[in-house]
Amino acid sequence: MPTAPPAPRAGFPQRVRMHAGYHWRNSGNPLVTGLRDHWDTRRGAVFPSVRSDLAGLSVGYSGLKEGLAYTLEFTELRREGGAEQAAARRTGQVTGRQLRTPEGVPDADIAIVGTSASLAHRMPKTASLVIPMRVHFVIDFDGSPDRARQAISKRERQKFNSDMRRHGWGWELNTSPAWFDEFYDRLYRPTMFERHGARERTETKDAAYECLFRTGRMFVLTQDGERIGGALCHWDEPTGVLTLRLLGVRGGDAAHYESGAFKAIYHLLIGWCAENGVRRLDFQGTEPFLSKGTFQWKRRFGTRVIMPPNHFGDKRLWLRARRDTPEVRDYLVANPTLAETADGLLEAVYFHDGQRPPRLDFSAKAPGVDRVRQVDLDAFFAR
Repeated sequence: MPTAPPAPRAGFPQRVRMHAGYHWRNSGNPLVTGLRDHWDTRRGAVFPSVRSDLAGLSVGYSGLKEGLAYTLEFTELRREGGAEQAAARRTGQVTGRQLRTPEGVPDADIAIVGTSASLAHRMPKTASLVIPMRVHFVIDFDGSPDRARQAISKRERQKFNSDMRRHGWGWELNTSPAWFDEFYDRLYRPTMFERHGARERTETKDAAYECLFRTGRMFVLTQDGERIGGALCHWDEPTGVLTLRLLGVRGGDAAHYESGAFKAIYHLLIGWCAENGVRRLDFQGTEPFLSKGTFQWKRRFGTRVIMPPNHFGDKRLWLRARRDTPEVRDYLVANPTLAETADGLLEAVYFHDGQRPPRLDFSAKAPGVDRVRQVDLDAFFAR
């Protein structure tokens, strides 16, 4: 018999507001995503518009506010390198009407617009790409635990098996509210801060308790009996989809990365899902740039790349290189990306020219990536 969910910690009105906000951000219900997409890209909306100058290259981002954190910050991290100087930003605003034409976007070497898929595909094609704003990584289970594990790269499996024998990790469900508090305060938040610093994006504790912990699945990773890691997942029983939402290691300590404990959370979660009737495990997503460490990390677990099941599934980036400069070429070559074709296929795009070979070391090999295309920058700009 199913156990009763943990007791609520907030009053009914507060819980209703938390669930409404959580589902607005995360729901895959077509009615919710359709309403949100319409609202987010309406003509009368006012959007942020930011020009970021760093390392001799200007990148302008205009449109959906999520793109400031998910897209513009990524371009700044990739331009920073070892430089001590931070990006110089100039901020403004544009309307939804202005975003419908290139003339409405502020001038920059590379212009990026965050908008709906339909609008992005109607923008000019010259020296441009249409890119998913986010992609997700999923594993589908067919009832065979061994097959799920075999999909993980051989090197990853061997490393995990060796580390498992060395450290004797344990993995189990935990429904204690006390463990939730410990996990959130001492594992999850420190991990997010150590990984992202001021750029961290977190779920509030109250919303995590009400919308995830009370109806989801909470796990604990132990080493020699000590709780050193954990994960909190959203569980959708009708579809059998388990979505990894929050994870962390104690104190965000680098030692738990070096020992393999952080990566073990992924391996052990895959094994648990394969043995407990989960139909799909969603590791959530990342920016679609192949140079993004998270992209390479999640790809190695035998995952399939899909469009996000939430409102990001119908949102895209229109990226145009407005100037042909050495800095623009350096950036495009250094950051290959997934792009969407006119017929809805996902392709990996690698730029190159006579002096800059394609960065094929950033692999795009994963189910869901339909093809690989190498683009000569001379031809790209000549169009």
